[in-house]
Amino acid sequence: MARPERAGPADEKVTVNVGPVDLGRVDLLVEEGFYASRTDFIRAAVRRLLDEHKSFLEDAATRREFSVGVVKLGASYLETVRKKKERLELRVVGVLELRDDVTPELADQTIERVNVLGSFRAPPAVIERLGARVSKKRGIDG
Repeated sequence: MARPERAGPADEKVTVNVGPVDLGRVDLLVEEGFYASRTDFIRAAVRRLLDEHKSFLEDAATRREFSVGVVKLGASYLETVRKKKERLELRVVGVLELRDDVTPELADQTIERVNVLGSFRAPPAVIERLGARVSKKRGIDG
């Protein structure tokens, strides 16, 4: 059976250590048809727990001034920032993508700091130029 196409960014791989008894219980639920796979079970559990903490997450994102979701920035936006002589402090929960048209020089001139809880994607030369200004090294795709 083919998997349906999903819109949005690709999934990130996470490794989880689970005790043998819990894993056996998950496998039993899969065998009984409650879930299609272990992965399906884990996704459902993660979504349920995130839903339980939804109001806290929204409050924390607002308090810490994070954007939530997928944020894509290209050269035209950063050029506007540069013309205004501003510098960006990018805070994202989800995915931050600097498009392929963003040069290392443009990023250097317009981005003060990057903090991504999730995945940060940018051309490798841009990631290298930003260096220590990227506060999280996990989840960086260059």
